[in-house]
Amino acid sequence: MERVHGIQGVHKVDGFHMAHSVKGGYVLSGIAAAFLAMDTIMKLVLAAPAVEGTAQLGFPTSLILPLGIVEALCLLAYLVPRTSVLGAVLFTGYLGGAIATHVRLENPLFTHTLFPIYVAVLVWGGLWLREPRLRALLPLRGDVR
Repeated sequence: MERVHGIQGVHKVDGFHMAHSVKGGYVLSGIAAAFLAMDTIMKLVLAAPAVEGTAQLGFPTSLILPLGIVEALCLLAYLVPRTSVLGAVLFTGYLGGAIATHVRLENPLFTHTLFPIYVAVLVWGGLWLREPRLRALLPLRGDVR
């Protein structure tokens, strides 16, 4: 551990300062959170695109507000550092339901079915980069023996 850019205790891995990965993690998490916040707000205010999209997916429009509340709770958990891993786990389940819906409807693969996976990669990738405890739990290893 060393002092890097005024931050004490930053690890240096293969010449790359972990402070950079933490910043990158906040960027990825911010992108995911901005998208999920927009989606949540559209559901909570019953915006026309949310109502139309929900109906096209075959869900009753009466579920939009409850889905928005669930999504808001997941987002809140994700944004609070102490519960961010729980929030990511909850979002994984939520996004898994979205994938199942698109598979059931045989929607296009890359633009519809896999889109929740793209969001999940931002959620988990950002969290992994900014959370040292998660990196310790799920290390990426280059030395396979």
